[in-house]
Amino acid sequence: MSVIAVVSVIMGIVVLIGGAELLVRGASRLAARTGISPIIIGLTVVAFGTSAPELAVSLQSAWDDKADLAIGNVVGSNIANVLLVLGLSAIFGGGLVVAQRIVRIDVPLMIAASVAVWLMALDGELTKLDGAILVAALVIYTTWTVIAARRSDPAMEAEYDEGLNFEKVRDSSVMVDVGLVIVGLVGLVLGARFLVSGASDIARDLGVSDLVIGLTVVAVGTSMPEIATSVLAAMRGERDLAVGNAVGSNLFNLMSVLGVTSLVSPTALAVSDGARSFDLPIMTAVAVACLPVFFNGYALKRWEGGIFIVYYAAYVGYLLLDATEHTVRDTYTDIMLLFVLPITVLTLAVIGYNAWRSAKASRTRTS
Repeated sequence: MSVIAVVSVIMGIVVLIGGAELLVRGASRLAARTGISPIIIGLTVVAFGTSAPELAVSLQSAWDDKADLAIGNVVGSNIANVLLVLGLSAIFGGGLVVAQRIVRIDVPLMIAASVAVWLMALDGELTKLDGAILVAALVIYTTWTVIAARRSDPAMEAEYDEGLNFEKVRDSSVMVDVGLVIVGLVGLVLGARFLVSGASDIARDLGVSDLVIGLTVVAVGTSMPEIATSVLAAMRGERDLAVGNAVGSNLFNLMSVLGVTSLVSPTALAVSDGARSFDLPIMTAVAVACLPVFFNGYALKRWEGGIFIVYYAAYVGYLLLDATEHTVRDTYTDIMLLFVLPITVLTLAVIGYNAWRSAKASRTRTS
């Protein structure tokens, strides 16, 4: 494996994260100067900013005719956001609190978006029409979220105000904020080029596909902001923020990153057989699994977070075995299909049923 390729990937990740941070900081302050509410800035500028690394990488991959990297980046990031990000956050935070809105609205929307992308990809490509539909869904979702948030209590507004630290807005210069936005955008472009180039070289050196590298190295790299934000939030006691950050990021990845990339790509994004038959179904299954787990007491317990980590390791393990065509791949697959997956489905069904019974009993007592 080329040392230059590894350095290029690491440099790309660092520059991407730094560029996204500068872009969000500058754009948030500029928006605040216009009198826009902190909660709206948080739900639009900041939310888009956290998906900026994925968007930059997917756009660069599409323009370089590396559709597998573009698809793998989003699919891998969504799988990592749930299994890796939430798993680590639950372990280090001693469990996570799940807001009822996430269970009732955001997770079902994440499931619907995952299924929609999977269905769109069944013909082997994501077209400009598919991209337009996803972007339209993003506009509707963002508009509805902002309207709903503005009707919320003042406590949420104060939380966003404090989080964005608007006191510093008055102390900063407009030119400085514009400079931050420009430097941030340049950082995203350069970081994406470094990361895509290095990742492609690593894939070629190792003899694996761009899809595998996109699902692993690139996906985890572009998910670093979510990992850092969620784990730190959980450790600081802001355990509801960690879940909202991961689920919201997945929604934006599907509707914004894949939508915009498909819409502006010179050609339709080709979706490989492997992505259609394995990775997209896994992404959808992970989204579906969130519903019974989160619904169970509106919490993600530490031991459940540990299971999420184990499943992520199992998923990456399969990718590596399949890519290298290792002799134990078939045995590993049989164990997963015949034992692990059925047990998981049964466990999720029991968890969901018990949570439903508890909720029903609670409603009966209060009525």
